Amino acid sequence: MEYQGILDHIYNTLKDVPERGEVASYIPELHKVDPARFGLHLLTLDGKEYGSGDFDIPFSIQSISKVLSLSKALDFTGPDLWKRVDVEPSGNPFNFLALLELERGIPRNPFINAGALVICDVLLSGFSDPKEDFLNYVRELADDDSIRYDETVVRSEKETGFRNAAAANLLKSFGNMENEVEDVLDFYFHQCSLYMSCRQLARTFYLFANGGKNMKGKSFISASQAKRINAIMLTCGFYDEAGEFAFEVGLPGKSGVGGGIVAVHPGNYCMATWSPGLNERGNSLLGMRALEMFTTRTGLSIF
Repeated sequence: MEYQGILDHIYNTLKDVPERGEVASYIPELHKVDPARFGLHLLTLDGKEYGSGDFDIPFSIQSISKVLSLSKALDFTGPDLWKRVDVEPSGNPFNFLALLELERGIPRNPFINAGALVICDVLLSGFSDPKEDFLNYVRELADDDSIRYDETVVRSEKETGFRNAAAANLLKSFGNMENEVEDVLDFYFHQCSLYMSCRQLARTFYLFANGGKNMKGKSFISASQAKRINAIMLTCGFYDEAGEFAFEVGLPGKSGVGGGIVAVHPGNYCMATWSPGLNERGNSLLGMRALEMFTTRTGLSIF
């Protein structure tokens, strides 16, 4: 299949469309990003790579990082993790708090903010130097030591992260947080500030298409864990738009308010897109369209 031609067609079709969504403004540093940015990168399971547009320009991956932290938390705890966080779609926005109160401190899934904070708490207890150890973990997944945190985004999130602080305190009140709230929040803001390009994201997420092994063949999670994480991405990766993404695109995936999306076809490929403009549900408008065009054009969805 002529993947490069397909990516170029998608890029050229979408790059100048007037309706691009709105760049996230609730984190001030993200609002500074050029809304015209747009890139796509495809990595096949045999290691071939194809890109179009701004696929090598790094950006703040935000909630996409939650998949990576989940994979490491499972390595630490195994199935006991599911006693502290559920695996059900929330049907609500990522920062919704009322459900956490109703369900007595057990977040619906690990990708809403409350669930991701529980995962961060697990990592704080498991790592000896959490921020450095997690960064090294991501670098090893991608085989890329240039991946880093964007400290300006960290500061911006700390200045505006009141709802995350509220969620963390609720979790603490229900006994579902072992570490200090301030430490968990600091780690969470760093995790979300990971600064990566579409190419780096596709390489990092390769293990979810390859049964838990990265591009160098090193195993980080079991094939069973990879299957379960892919299932959660399919049902929960886009919050209250997860059904729409499954319907239109037909792949497990994860979005972030920095405008990135990663999608995985187990046994076949991993694809990352970036366009900072978000739709009303907080997912990249052009990224959603690009991935729908790709799976429609190629017929390569999981359905």
